[in-house]
Amino acid sequence: MKIEDTKIPDVKLITPKRFGDDRGFFSETFNQRLFDDAVPGQSFVQDNHSLSREVGVLRGLHFQHPPFAQGKLVRVIKGAALDVVVDIRKGSPTFGQHIAAELSEENWQQLWVPAGFAHAFCTLEPDTIFFYKVTNFYSPEHDAGIAFDDPDLGIDWPVTRETVTLSGKDKVLPRLKDIDSPFIYGENC
Repeated sequence: MKIEDTKIPDVKLITPKRFGDDRGFFSETFNQRLFDDAVPGQSFVQDNHSLSREVGVLRGLHFQHPPFAQGKLVRVIKGAALDVVVDIRKGSPTFGQHIAAELSEENWQQLWVPAGFAHAFCTLEPDTIFFYKVTNFYSPEHDAGIAFDDPDLGIDWPVTRETVTLSGKDKVLPRLKDIDSPFIYGENC
């Protein structure tokens, strides 16, 4: 398993090894011991699995308020998606900056998204299946988000407000400057 730093040090790009032959392949997609070496002190409590039928389905930018903040280990097991995380930790040297990575069944990469970051993905292929592990349980009362097209974030999405498919909830999310982030760099993340 290859674990790489990104331009935001707490976010990691992880590429599991695949061993293939004429029958197919085998891959160890998660190993707690190796993960602990790169990201200590995290344990997962829930796995989530979603299917997005169309190209241009965008889910996010989501996060949960403490005490239900979530870290996420995300991957695409079928299709492809542009995965984006935004640092929303007050006082962080990378506050408001983002990481974007294409995750696909072909490149087999995963992204570690720590608590204190908003997360979203946009499908690039039909019938994209997204799978992720989370460090805390879903809590509707603590669920929050930021508008995917917040101009202050400068995210280069493959969709526009006119072409994207969003949930009703995601259509009305506020801009980053209009929220009081519950995360403080170095404290509650």
